[in-house]
Amino acid sequence: MSHSPLTFLFGVLGNVTSFVCFLAPLPTFYRVCKKKSTEGFQSIPYVAALFSAMLWIFYAYVKTGETLLITINSFGCVIETIYLAIFITYCPKKVRMSTLRMIVLFNFGGFCTIVLLTHLLAKGAGRVKLLGWICVVFATSVFAAPLSIIRVVIRTKSVEFLPFPLSMLLLLSAIMWLLYGISLKDIYVTLPNVVGLTFGVLQIVLYAMYRNNKTVKDEKLPEHKGDIDNNENAAPTVSGETQEQVNTDAGDIEIGEKKEEKKEEKKEDTVAEEKRDKTCLSNNNNNNENNKKTEEKESGEV
Repeated sequence: MSHSPLTFLFGVLGNVTSFVCFLAPLPTFYRVCKKKSTEGFQSIPYVAALFSAMLWIFYAYVKTGETLLITINSFGCVIETIYLAIFITYCPKKVRMSTLRMIVLFNFGGFCTIVLLTHLLAKGAGRVKLLGWICVVFATSVFAAPLSIIRVVIRTKSVEFLPFPLSMLLLLSAIMWLLYGISLKDIYVTLPNVVGLTFGVLQIVLYAMYRNNKTVKDEKLPEHKGDIDNNENAAPTVSGETQEQVNTDAGDIEIGEKKEEKKEEKKEDTVAEEKRDKTCLSNNNNNNENNKKTEEKESGEV
């Protein structure tokens, strides 16, 4: 299927922006390899991204002529597979097993089931429509993933967990693929990117609203909580209220210890004073006795 120059341009720009978005987690996985620990990161986003790329490749193959969709999603399959391989290598045993189960369930079982059902239940144009709506449903759910980050930003009024470059790249990618879908008159490519555009604009607006606010150090990303709880290498965390109580208790203990030390010092001072008094009294008694003896001698001699 030949595309108009404008459609081809939107497709190429969509490939470029999506390519950069696929490379965005590289610093994270470089740190994972360096520290040899996943540090509580989840594998779900990468499993979902791999599944989405596989679905779009199958859709483009069934529709035929969608080379630009095949190229970028083929690269997505390769890079997400690399990410998952690194994650499985360095994650704890329990997380590794759950990740492997997800890969088998979605990327093998789920994908093979979709391929089988679309071939059995529909043919020709009907197969493209059925597969297209499956892609729309799944891609829309993937685009809705930033909702958790948006909730954190609104609650904390901080953009610490909303990196502006990545948000802008995702917005540009959604715009390019939206224009590609519109120019191609492909509703299945257009609809998910309408959702992506909406959430992209919302993230940029939130960034503009809260960019000057102070960062929140104790806040954690919701997407990390599940793995942090199950991560064998993760250290237990303490809530703000508990931490305050611990600090208060520690302060009370410290004050109590200081009081005990002061009491002991007072006791020691009292004992020392008593000893000094006894010593002085004893010395006085000895002096008095010596004086008496001297007086008696002097009187005897007289």
